[in-house]
Amino acid sequence: MIQFRINGKIIETVEGKTILEAASAAGIKIPAMCFLEDQDHFPSCMICVVHNAAERKLLPSCSTRAEASMDIYTDDEEVLEARKTALELLLSDHVGDCEAPCQTNCPAYMDIPLMNRLLVAGKINEALQIVKRDIALPAVLGRICPAPCERACRRRDVDESVSICHLKRYAADFDLSQPTPFQPGIARPNGRSIAIIGTGPAGLSAAYFLIQKGYRCVLYDKDPLPGGALRYAVPDERLDKKVLDQEIGIIRKMGAEFIMQHEIKEDALPGLQAVFDCIIIGTGESDAGFIGLQKRSRSFITERNTHQTSLPGIFAIGSAIKPGRVAVRAVAHGKEAAYSVDQFLNNEVVRGENRMFNSRFGRLTSDEIPEYRAESVNGPRIITENLQGFSPEEMQKEAARCMHCDCRKKDICKLRIYSENYGAVQKRYFPAERKPVRKIFKNKPVVYEPEKCIKCGICVRITSKYKEKLGLTFIGKGFDVEVGVPFDQADLNALEKTAALCAENCPTGALALKENDND
Repeated sequence: MIQFRINGKIIETVEGKTILEAASAAGIKIPAMCFLEDQDHFPSCMICVVHNAAERKLLPSCSTRAEASMDIYTDDEEVLEARKTALELLLSDHVGDCEAPCQTNCPAYMDIPLMNRLLVAGKINEALQIVKRDIALPAVLGRICPAPCERACRRRDVDESVSICHLKRYAADFDLSQPTPFQPGIARPNGRSIAIIGTGPAGLSAAYFLIQKGYRCVLYDKDPLPGGALRYAVPDERLDKKVLDQEIGIIRKMGAEFIMQHEIKEDALPGLQAVFDCIIIGTGESDAGFIGLQKRSRSFITERNTHQTSLPGIFAIGSAIKPGRVAVRAVAHGKEAAYSVDQFLNNEVVRGENRMFNSRFGRLTSDEIPEYRAESVNGPRIITENLQGFSPEEMQKEAARCMHCDCRKKDICKLRIYSENYGAVQKRYFPAERKPVRKIFKNKPVVYEPEKCIKCGICVRITSKYKEKLGLTFIGKGFDVEVGVPFDQADLNALEKTAALCAENCPTGALALKENDND
């Protein structure tokens, strides 16, 4: 046994163990991407670097053996900067989107590709649950949303965008037709209450998300029925008010309390503050009782997406801060404010909804379009004029047009997670010309995207360990090196035993299992 220091503490380990192994055994976490337990390894990603203060050196902890003289620091300023730089160098060679352009262009940030995959698989209830993670009123928006997501859809480069709003509407209408429509899980009451002034899309959305977090929500409105502009400004031929009532009814069943025909003006705020823990103002832009506060709110929102006003404990959303009648933006405001209120009341830094690091590479070239079309079906965009919306057959055909631009492993990709943790900047070392995107599907359970590979060699070592007939190897030299099948084999069918194992252990989305597409 030997003893050495990690972060000022004496650690005992078996001689011959690496710094990474010794730290892990002591409960000290060091990030690593190219390391796989029980496999031979070599340092390549350099995310696991640590600082040996005794020699003033940075060392790769995955391959450096622990020595008694070492004084190791795993998270000092020099280490953090080195890891960030290593990530930015990896990102300079990484071509792929974490999230699809349609999702990033949706004000509510809905996971549209996953919804589409579930719809194609006939999993309507699961698709609806994905929608309602981010959108409180999907049946309403499915009828009136101007669909900014569709303007960003890459299918437009082929023919026409996917009919995302109609698909969202299909899932929502199907759910409303069930004896018991879906309700999200609700946390135990936390004893705190929120006053929401206004029952339009912003206020309804705020209540929907805050109730899930355990807050009591009381909504006030001067009108006789809830809905705001959705009820009183949108014509019946665009929005059947029965649909609006059904979706409001779900929020009511979740626990929202409505006090109607009760006008709240700015001078009533001190009284509400004495009763409620927070106040959210979601009134219309022309509400005379809040004109002054609305103007101040537009000037004093502290950060984008937090919706804090200059008045402590008071948040403003929807047309109160951004005049306009785009309901999807108002619904997104309500969700964002719910996160901010929760953070404020829990004495956290108020940042609003967390958006993870998102790799993106821009428009597809004409040569790349076939790579993406391989995941979709041919056929023109389906738009129905039927008041009942899509038929099941139309829904599945249209959902199958999606080209699935998102990453299959966006929630578990280590490159993404560490880039978020260390504040990496994707474009810091990005070349003037990026590599063309490729997608290789020839091995049935696995998709291989070479431009997402970080050359960690984990898959190469796995195929060697399990003695695949051909296996994988590094092909090429320098910046052009990539993982492939030796002897100029054209696909990954050489992986007879280890395809799934390689995909499961790939630290990025370079190798992914197609069977997980509907998760």
